[in-house]
Amino acid sequence: MGNIDIENQKPACLADRIEIHSTAIIHPEAEIAEGVSIGPYSVIGKDVKIARGTKICSHVVIEGWTEIGENNTIHQFASLGGAAQSVKYKGEKTYLKVGNNNLIREYVTLNRGTVQGFGETTIGDNNFLMAYVHIAHDCKIGNDIIIANSVGLAGHIEIGDHSIIGGMTGVHQFVRIGAYTMVGAMSAIPLDIPPYVSASGMRATLYGLNVIGLKRHGFSDELINNLKQAYKIIFKSKLLLSEAIKKVRGEVVMSKELEYFLNFLETSERGICR
Repeated sequence: MGNIDIENQKPACLADRIEIHSTAIIHPEAEIAEGVSIGPYSVIGKDVKIARGTKICSHVVIEGWTEIGENNTIHQFASLGGAAQSVKYKGEKTYLKVGNNNLIREYVTLNRGTVQGFGETTIGDNNFLMAYVHIAHDCKIGNDIIIANSVGLAGHIEIGDHSIIGGMTGVHQFVRIGAYTMVGAMSAIPLDIPPYVSASGMRATLYGLNVIGLKRHGFSDELINNLKQAYKIIFKSKLLLSEAIKKVRGEVVMSKELEYFLNFLETSERGICR
């Protein structure tokens, strides 16, 4: 066996220059932008589009109508753009759209949408998807989100910006998780989780505001106090939700953040974790 040239193997995932490894299989109609690196034994399908600067490590499969933005890093054995895991899916043209600057670790699976849903699964920018995360059809994942190892998201789930989902958490289909939320590890999420809160448990319950997270993201003490006041009225007063929201609007200093919080509650279709 001849010597292995380590320097020539390095571009598969870590190289400074651009390189498509000789063992990668890329459909001639796939659109691969300048500056993309594709590692050994990765497979890129016909209808895939990959924007500049994205690094694809070894043994990655990207298929279907999938669009990958700029400067993403996709680690080995990830599978992107596979058909929706839905008995209703019959091969229709649906999409997976991934934004920019995402870190996608080993064995992550991202499925395309369905015509019964949004028709696409979307991943925003600057997200960290740790190993073994599964994101099902028609999910909408925002920006600057951390989803820890082995989290499973069923179909049609929405997660707001700057949220953190703890490892081995399972989320029921159609659930919404608001922005700046912290979900503890090994939780089961059957209902919507409002913005700005901490939640945890096998049938997740709320544990107050995610104060540390809010402070890290620059929320002022005054704003946090207003959100605390609203949280107390909504979840501790024993009023009906509609009555509690009316009370908040009459007694608490309003802001765009508080309006988002109240609107999230008013538009919930699955119900709210408490």
